[in-house]
Amino acid sequence: MDQPTTFLFERTDGVATITLNRPERLNALTFEIYRELTDTFYALRHQKDVRAVVITGTGRAFCSGGDVNDIIAQLFQRDMQEQLEFTRMTCDLIRSMRALPKPIIASLNGTVAGAGACIALASDIRLASQDAKIAFLFVRVGLSGADMGAAFLLPRVIGLAKATELLYTGDFISADEAKSVGLYNQVVSGDKLSSVTREFAARLAAGPSFAIARTKEMVNRELDVDLETALESEAQAQAICMQHPDFREAYSAFVEKRKPHFE
Repeated sequence: MDQPTTFLFERTDGVATITLNRPERLNALTFEIYRELTDTFYALRHQKDVRAVVITGTGRAFCSGGDVNDIIAQLFQRDMQEQLEFTRMTCDLIRSMRALPKPIIASLNGTVAGAGACIALASDIRLASQDAKIAFLFVRVGLSGADMGAAFLLPRVIGLAKATELLYTGDFISADEAKSVGLYNQVVSGDKLSSVTREFAARLAAGPSFAIARTKEMVNRELDVDLETALESEAQAQAICMQHPDFREAYSAFVEKRKPHFE
């Protein structure tokens, strides 16, 4: 895997950390950042030394969405087919995140807007500072609120009524409100976010990665199936996990009254 050039990237103790690093532009995305984020998430699938992923930002924002100059202004110079190529590329970023069989933690250090909100939404866990207000603000610039999977994922995370409100208005909500509606998992003070994120990521990285991967796969599969299909899928997934050494290790650790050491 090549070292990314459009954002910061490091690996420590089984955790890969992606840090968006354009604080002067509120970590707005460019075409190049979109492509490299997508490539990185696909590549992480094959990095056996990475068991959990954190994505965060520097400065006052997590991510303010697409850069007004580097993306928005450029789109007016493209025809519809070229614009469709761009929107499909943005959706491929979400696809790469949901397809990664490893947990992704969005550590939301500040403002979360537009495409940044979609990246946070596509993550598995969202830990936020008190300053991390969030908005799916697409309609406020004349675009559909259904962008980068938002109309699919958001109702499933927070319910149809509140999701509809946020997608129709594009309004910001505070971190506390985002937690109250189930969009954020935790909200902490800004000075504690980094340590809380490290602890959570370390916990997942030390866990049974095979079982977590199967769980994420089932969560994805069962977003839009009937109960019978879900029950059969879960029965098969659980039987597969029972064949994995981590299952035996968890049992042995319990009997021997020690912490398990998962593969």
